Amino acid sequence: MGQIVNVASVPKRSPFRYPGGKTWLVPEVRRWLRTLPDRPRVLVEPFAGGGIISLTAVFENLVDRAVMVEIDPQMAAAWRTILDDADWLINRILHFDITVESVRQALSQVPGDSREQGFQAILRNRAQRGGILAPGASLMKEGENGRGIASRWYPRTLTRRIREIQAVRSRITFVEGDGLQWIEAYRDEPEAAFFIDPPYTAGGKRAGKRLYTYNDVDHERLFALTARVSGEVLMTYDDAPEVVALADRHGLFIRRVPMKNTHHAKLDELLITRAVDRHDAIFA
Repeated sequence: MGQIVNVASVPKRSPFRYPGGKTWLVPEVRRWLRTLPDRPRVLVEPFAGGGIISLTAVFENLVDRAVMVEIDPQMAAAWRTILDDADWLINRILHFDITVESVRQALSQVPGDSREQGFQAILRNRAQRGGILAPGASLMKEGENGRGIASRWYPRTLTRRIREIQAVRSRITFVEGDGLQWIEAYRDEPEAAFFIDPPYTAGGKRAGKRLYTYNDVDHERLFALTARVSGEVLMTYDDAPEVVALADRHGLFIRRVPMKNTHHAKLDELLITRAVDRHDAIFA
């Protein structure tokens, strides 16, 4: 595969504009799931973030169900509210008058409950530069087409996506917790598939530390777990010598694929699998 995916051609399922999101990878994940010898019973996404891969797999019936795991309490509150209290969230979004003043006021308040914390996470994701939730992120200034802070706030689009997620809610399990523990929990399940997209901090990479509040990942343990699972695995990583060394040490296979970052620069990213024939299927 040598061409960069046009993300405009990929259906948008997630309410989040997540930094490091994998919309660009959706066509390859589809191909991977469709070419597996057996259709997976469950897709486990231990670093769910914006959830585009789990949502795509469920919406397109590539798996029976998805388990989304996220350790960040802000994102966890948002996903719980989306899945369990959608009507309240939709009403909150539709009736929020977005201005710099209203955003600052809403984000400065201590949330009274989990669903208000979830709304704050969505608002912060949509109003802050790059969708970054980590401390220190600033509000957008120019925004899209000079529309300022409201340029990424699409109430009807957001609420439509939330309603669509509600329609498949019975096939999604959300867990707030440590992704590595949930890889371990499904390690011996042969009908599980794992999509693993950790914060990119291997080899001292700064992007993961800047973009994510919870960025401390034991990469050695992650690769060791991945090498031992019974099910299928597709893992994605920044192209770094330390990652290549980890893959080699644990008998995993890598392939470089082109993508564009948020600054539209062309970069290579690593896709990692447990079997070389999975690469042949994905990149045929």
